[in-house]
Amino acid sequence: MTGGDTVSVRDLRVSAVIGVHDWERSIEQVLTFAIDMAVDVARAAARDDVADAVDYSAVAAAVTSVVREGKFQLIETAVSHVAERILASFRVGWVRVEVAKPIAAAGETGPYTAVIAIERGHR
Repeated sequence: MTGGDTVSVRDLRVSAVIGVHDWERSIEQVLTFAIDMAVDVARAAARDDVADAVDYSAVAAAVTSVVREGKFQLIETAVSHVAERILASFRVGWVRVEVAKPIAAAGETGPYTAVIAIERGHR
């Protein structure tokens, strides 16, 4: 990878079964992903050829597939599997994956959003 080139996918919403509580296992919840990938864009830019670029739609489809098929309990597990898939499937040296999950009111705490962000690979 050269320089600090980054390709990002933002606001990717994925409906999935995720959570540790019984009621969470019987519904789908919406997770929102933000993904940054270290990509050398020089070749794609020089040749102006999509074949040399990261396919954003394929990245979004891979994330959706991992999360929907995984039916994970923890968002930590989901985000880790997403990062692994991106590194294995695309020409990226590094990935940062952030996922946000709305949390319903529980007891004395009001509703909030839990966010996990991880980085994998080498920039």
